[in-house]
Amino acid sequence: MAETGYRQLRTSRANDVFGTISKTFAYISKRYRFRFVAAIIFTILSSLTGVISSYLFTPIINDYIVPYIGQENPDLSGFVRMLYLMIAVYAGGLFSSYAFSRLMSIVSTGMLNDMRQDLFRVMERLPVRFFDSRTHGEVMNYYTNDIDTIRPMIADAFPTMITTTITIVGCFAFMFALNFRLSLVMVVFLIVMFFVTYFLAKGSRKTFSGLQKQVSNINGYTQEMFSGQKVIKVFNHEKETLDGFVNYNTLLYNYSLRTNIYASILMPVNANLSYIAYAIVAVLGSKMCIDGSMRIGDLASFLLFVRQFAGPISNLSQQFNGIMMSLAGAERVFDLMDKESELDYGIIELVNVRDDVEELIETDKKTERWAWKVPVDPPHYVELKGDIRLDNVTFRYTEGKDILKNISLYAKPGQKIAFVGSTGAGKTTITNLINRFYDVEDQEGMITFDGIPIKEIRKDDLRRSVGVVLQDTNLFSGTIMDNIRYGRLDATDEECIAAAKIANADSFIDRLPQGYQTMLTSNGSNLSQGQRQLLNIARCAVSDPPVMVLDEATSSIDTHTEKMIEKGMDELMRGRTTFVIAHRLSTVRNANAIIVLEHGQIIERGNHDDLIAQKGRYYQLYTGKAELD
Repeated sequence: MAETGYRQLRTSRANDVFGTISKTFAYISKRYRFRFVAAIIFTILSSLTGVISSYLFTPIINDYIVPYIGQENPDLSGFVRMLYLMIAVYAGGLFSSYAFSRLMSIVSTGMLNDMRQDLFRVMERLPVRFFDSRTHGEVMNYYTNDIDTIRPMIADAFPTMITTTITIVGCFAFMFALNFRLSLVMVVFLIVMFFVTYFLAKGSRKTFSGLQKQVSNINGYTQEMFSGQKVIKVFNHEKETLDGFVNYNTLLYNYSLRTNIYASILMPVNANLSYIAYAIVAVLGSKMCIDGSMRIGDLASFLLFVRQFAGPISNLSQQFNGIMMSLAGAERVFDLMDKESELDYGIIELVNVRDDVEELIETDKKTERWAWKVPVDPPHYVELKGDIRLDNVTFRYTEGKDILKNISLYAKPGQKIAFVGSTGAGKTTITNLINRFYDVEDQEGMITFDGIPIKEIRKDDLRRSVGVVLQDTNLFSGTIMDNIRYGRLDATDEECIAAAKIANADSFIDRLPQGYQTMLTSNGSNLSQGQRQLLNIARCAVSDPPVMVLDEATSSIDTHTEKMIEKGMDELMRGRTTFVIAHRLSTVRNANAIIVLEHGQIIERGNHDDLIAQKGRYYQLYTGKAELD
């Protein structure tokens, strides 16, 4: 739905007000068309009943009150019939208002619910680049603020706009029928009100967009500071943190002040214009009644129309602040929905060998279940071994700043390749490219997996074959068993326990009161950093991948814990192609190849003994004569 529902709505830019409104209408019509149309019909009926009830005062006063003034026994039958008619009209208006309110509640609540789901689907498909360039608070702001601001536009502003349009058209139709000259006076005031509203809205729109951006910024800053409270207190940076918050809050205050000024000006200006119009019509109408060119009933209904005409405009003015906020929020939401999903032109799948093609290939014990399926006729199968090669790869995150420069390397099945280098040398970038978190341009090198260009492999299947243990641990709310099983959702409890034993996490889990059923919250805050990382490793172990990436996997673990898992890690890496990024050079001594990177280039490669013999950069780092930056 995320692809077909709103991606077809790109006929206008996201920052175009009318484009945003049309996208919102189109989004509603995709799923709530009949309810929304029914709500509009009831809104129109409710507005018409209000106009008609005001006009009924004309015949009541002119035909059933004025003629009988001073009579002792007036005939009230006609007057009673008109009262019944008015009661029926008001009852119809009451029912229409109730039906409209109920339907709009269903539509607005349902739409926001669907929009959150669609937005989440879109975010799940966005490339890693999107999240790397935004704070968590900025991302969360789409859900906690932007979408919520759309509700007033759907539930209140749209109905008010419809009511205002119907009321103005209906009032002017009856006004011209009652008195042409007085109607011209109201046309002048309507034009004035329109231009006042238009210019204030035009001037305030940028302010409201800026307000939404500042709300996003302050949410991002607050989330970042609260998550880093321990660091802030350790370094006594409370004052600096507060100063930063004050700066963001001051910007938010300035934008809020300007938006409220615009909003507070519009309503009283239009209200006072309507009062002036009412006074002028009352004076001119009274004079016409005195000289006999207008009847009292006509003037009474005309004055009701003036008040009724001004009411919806005043209501719309009162909602001006909410409408502008809604438009700004909707622009941001639709702009995000319009972003391209993570591109994937891969056609090669990972298939189960035993189920599909057991007789076609022979595999070793670590990859005996899987093979690459090349969709030709007949299908061709390539054994999944874990052979990774980079050929003259150049890559940059931003234009003009190469992170990798003509990198060529290979990792044969079962080999352990270690990357060593200063921060920013390009170590993590290589692993990001292997996972296709970022893609290499076609003219700037190639990465192959078992001889297949990784761009031809579906991303889901590629990432299923590559297990990653990051420096930062990410655990989810749920039991320890659930977090281990996250590596492979169909894993049995026995397989999860076996994976925990490989990572040497089983011993500390057994000591917990609920063992594997211990609940974790707040990213596993009830566990130590080392224990969280052990679960991270166990999660990777249960996925049983042929290729592993260990990105500073033991940097957050104390020396005792590190030694405790070394044996398990060796077992986990046996028979698998492994890429290791580590600052602790003692952990890479047994690597088949150690690659030293500096400034995006390979300056040394070889095993531990070879590099020590060369007495180059690795030798200086290992002996302590130099340190990693």
